[in-house]
Amino acid sequence: MQGYLSIILHAHLPFVRHPEHEKFLEESWLFEAVAETYVPLLQVMEGWRRDGMETRLTLTLTPTLCSMLLDPLLQDRCVRRLNELIELTEKEIHRTHWDKPFNELALMYHRRFTAIRDTYLGCGRNLVAAFGQFQEQGRLEIITSAATHALLPLLAPHPQSLRAQILVARDHYRSCFGCDPRGIWLPECAYVEGVESVLQEANIRWFITDTHGILHANPQPRYGVFAPLFTPNGIAAFGRDLDFDYVKPHLPAPDQRGFTGIKYYRITGEAPDKQVYDRRAALQAAADHAQHFLEARLGQIRHLAGILDRPPLVLSPYDAELFGHWWYEGPEFLDYFVRKAYFDQKTFVLLTPGEYLREHPTNQIARPAASSWGEEGYWRVWLNESNAWIYPHLRFAQERMTELARRYPDPKPLQQRALKQAARELLLAQASDWPFILRTGTSPEYARKRVKNHLLRFIALHEQLTSTRVDEPWLGRVEQQDNLFPEVDYRYWV
Repeated sequence: MQGYLSIILHAHLPFVRHPEHEKFLEESWLFEAVAETYVPLLQVMEGWRRDGMETRLTLTLTPTLCSMLLDPLLQDRCVRRLNELIELTEKEIHRTHWDKPFNELALMYHRRFTAIRDTYLGCGRNLVAAFGQFQEQGRLEIITSAATHALLPLLAPHPQSLRAQILVARDHYRSCFGCDPRGIWLPECAYVEGVESVLQEANIRWFITDTHGILHANPQPRYGVFAPLFTPNGIAAFGRDLDFDYVKPHLPAPDQRGFTGIKYYRITGEAPDKQVYDRRAALQAAADHAQHFLEARLGQIRHLAGILDRPPLVLSPYDAELFGHWWYEGPEFLDYFVRKAYFDQKTFVLLTPGEYLREHPTNQIARPAASSWGEEGYWRVWLNESNAWIYPHLRFAQERMTELARRYPDPKPLQQRALKQAARELLLAQASDWPFILRTGTSPEYARKRVKNHLLRFIALHEQLTSTRVDEPWLGRVEQQDNLFPEVDYRYWV
């Protein structure tokens, strides 16, 4: 054994739940991710366990995603969506009866969606608990992220808000998995000095940051990104490998993505003549890519082992949704790669960052540089001309939240409900997803509406708690809609 490889998948979606509508377009983000990424990943991991493979994988399950995966209303709607997909494939099987290539694809999709539904129902619709079982068995390390995936450097001027994002996430992880998280995926891999002090308070031992956050650390890192650094207070910082973008050439462009769940044609660019999707050829291509990726990692680790005086660690982090949602054969690629790495080589060992720290408890002390994995390596995606209007309103609300937390050290029951809801609305308004969507232009009206609605609800709650009285019927409706983090502690903003 000459080195280590750590694969980290970051599963995150913004909190989208609309009980006031029978169907809501943006809720489909969750249903598509469940059908195309999360359940297929669970199936792949079940295969590894069935075959006696002692595999290691790291998975972020963000607090907002866990909240949605555990929500009975969204679980019901997810089952409805899977049933609709199966019904659609049954109609397609009948429609394409005399067109063999398309009929074979319709049959394949019917088998696939039926298996996905069976897996989902088989775990009691509780994917959080299903992944948690793998963690209990030592095959998976589940890590957290900030409560609503807020860009933490932009909260740094208001330390109470930064603290609340981390501590609420810690508490929620504890309620989901019965233990505290040891690692965290900083939202957008965005780091700024001061984050680690809150991580220390939450007893989180390591985090992931971008490549240049490690390479530009002070003092200069002896091993580059191929070993973690300890910040001055002892929290480990892991930097992503420079070859992170390897899989991107195999992904279709976002605007080439459909929404039916059934794909009959290959991605062939802008050519007018489309070729029928060949599942066998696609799986062979995924296997070839897995072999190529393995050979590249073997060459990289052998080279590094020859020039470093300790076994190198290669950290490969990806958005989980790349595997299945954006790259349809992504789960199979991951399956092929892990099997090849497990059975066909002895150069590196798959492990989690937490395991690495247990095996190598001594590391260089340095302070990472401010960084993110966004455009130009900093915060430009989340702070620019399309979304800068958000932040003055957030600053106002953040200061008012601290004022409320200090004003009510011992609130009455109704006041406590209002304070907790004010905390939820502020957390939801802070999500990095909304400025990101405004920047990319994918669903800008929805993102703009979400920010404004959460801020307006916060302002109304602040006014009721300071000037008038709490409107209990209205509060009940808001609690029913924005119902994540039922035990949120508003005192974290003190």
